[in-house]
Amino acid sequence: MVLQKEILKVFSTLEKHHQPTMLELLGDYTPFQMLVMTLLSARTKDSLVIPLVKRLFAKYPNPEDFIAMPIKDLEAWLYGVGFYRVKAKHVKKLSQIIVDKYHGKIPETLEELTALPGVGRKTANCILAYTFGIPAIAVDIHVHRISNRLGWVDTKTSEETEMALMKLVPKNHWNDVNKLLVDHGQ
Repeated sequence: MVLQKEILKVFSTLEKHHQPTMLELLGDYTPFQMLVMTLLSARTKDSLVIPLVKRLFAKYPNPEDFIAMPIKDLEAWLYGVGFYRVKAKHVKKLSQIIVDKYHGKIPETLEELTALPGVGRKTANCILAYTFGIPAIAVDIHVHRISNRLGWVDTKTSEETEMALMKLVPKNHWNDVNKLLVDHGQ
């Protein structure tokens, strides 16, 4: 209980200095677009992803657009994004699955999201938290490192950190963990 109060105090302090995240800056996008943005943002600076996705989604807003687009064209659009060729393949494949299996809707469970190509736990938890408002803790290197350095957890992997934080942080604050600690870590 003492640790939980300490964590909430840190969150309160960080909230006062919080800078908007990429997803908060972008405004209204569809769940599909949020998924693609989050996938593209892995290992890529937001300053590169934000203008790219604004141009990309102005011309290609739907999964059907990505299915129809030749892979070389999508790679050209994504050039500059870390692992752009791999991410282009993932976007094409997940677009097809979303249309075929989910009738154009983005699934709203961790299990279904992580079954999509290129979507790991962090991306899935970001979508759950920031697109659907479902309590989730998205753990990246910043969340993992800061949580361990502050002594909140003693974990070796991101998934271990996620599970440990779920026990420590009140559920109504789960969606704050990533945005506050990533902002602080950057």
